[in-house]
Amino acid sequence: MKKMLLLVTMLGLAAGLSAKAAEAKENWETVCAKCHGAEGKGDTKMGAKLGVKDFTDAKVQGDIKDEDAVKAIKDGVKDADGKTKMKAFVTGADTPLTDAEVKALVTYVRGLKK
Repeated sequence: MKKMLLLVTMLGLAAGLSAKAAEAKENWETVCAKCHGAEGKGDTKMGAKLGVKDFTDAKVQGDIKDEDAVKAIKDGVKDADGKTKMKAFVTGADTPLTDAEVKALVTYVRGLKK
């Protein structure tokens, strides 16, 4: 009986993680891909204009801390002149993301590394 309960719990956790991953992918496609590209390479017209980073590059991934990625998503990104390069994507923005969705999105971005 304990093994059955453990198995059911594990399957429930796996389903929950899978749902979060699917939601993060959907958020990526809706909010991020127009600049960062479907695969995270930054190979879009807007990505080239803004000089976005290639998230599939291991070095780029290594240079970004999770807390910095969360901050960029929540607060947006400005250039040296204070001009907005990326708007904030948090509750209250045009495309609101919750704290949990932001964390899941950072995890998704980590998975883009080749």
